[in-house]
Amino acid sequence: MLLVEKDGPVAVVTLNRPEAMNALSKALRAALQQAMVELDRDDAIKVIVLTGAGERAFTAGLDLKELGTDPLGMGAANAVDPAENPARALLATKKPIIGAINGVAITGGFEVALACDVLLCSTNARFADTHARVGITPGWGLSQKLSRVIGPYRAKELSLSGNFLDAKTAYDWGLVNRVVEPAELMPAALKLAHEMASIETDMLLTYKAMIDDGYERTLADGLALEHDRSVAHNAAVTPEMVEQRRAAVQARGRGQ
Repeated sequence: MLLVEKDGPVAVVTLNRPEAMNALSKALRAALQQAMVELDRDDAIKVIVLTGAGERAFTAGLDLKELGTDPLGMGAANAVDPAENPARALLATKKPIIGAINGVAITGGFEVALACDVLLCSTNARFADTHARVGITPGWGLSQKLSRVIGPYRAKELSLSGNFLDAKTAYDWGLVNRVVEPAELMPAALKLAHEMASIETDMLLTYKAMIDDGYERTLADGLALEHDRSVAHNAAVTPEMVEQRRAAVQARGRGQ
């Protein structure tokens, strides 16, 4: 149902229900949250890659078949518990998460994708918000986060039509970082993950939090947040540390 593989400082988490388009059943949501908590606590892991099994789907969102047989199932659409709300499970994770979008990311699956820090997708990837067509309003962040990523006009086009967005257009609209052929998706995601993992863990967590926390504020408040955290962090940096890292940055630049 959920696969976790470790490649040095990188963990690959795979939603593994390909027969159900990796739909987010109650059990899968709980397993995802547990895995994220454990990986966040694992000092050996620095970066997480999240993907779906197969090439058809990243995840089709909530398991509608399961919801149809559970009178309390619709509560998951507005759940705040990370064990029920996978977007919150990802957002609560301090380490960078790269979403490797291998197929469709639909409705709740779209919301899970938006909760990642970086999105790489294959040419098979497609995104759709079908909330309005199903008659359910989003509760995992899509109505707010999508418009902040691609702008309100494009967000309304997608959400008020339920139409699919192909990978190329998703890239053109700034939704995803990169589009590659299906066979190149995981190698590209792992390469980026290992590049991130070459950064010290403290810096990864500090910088990710600075970006995320500042983005939720006005520009003025975000700049004030940056200043306060930068002063506190940089006070512990010595000239010797800077020189050592400068040499490493120069050596890396010559190798690229």
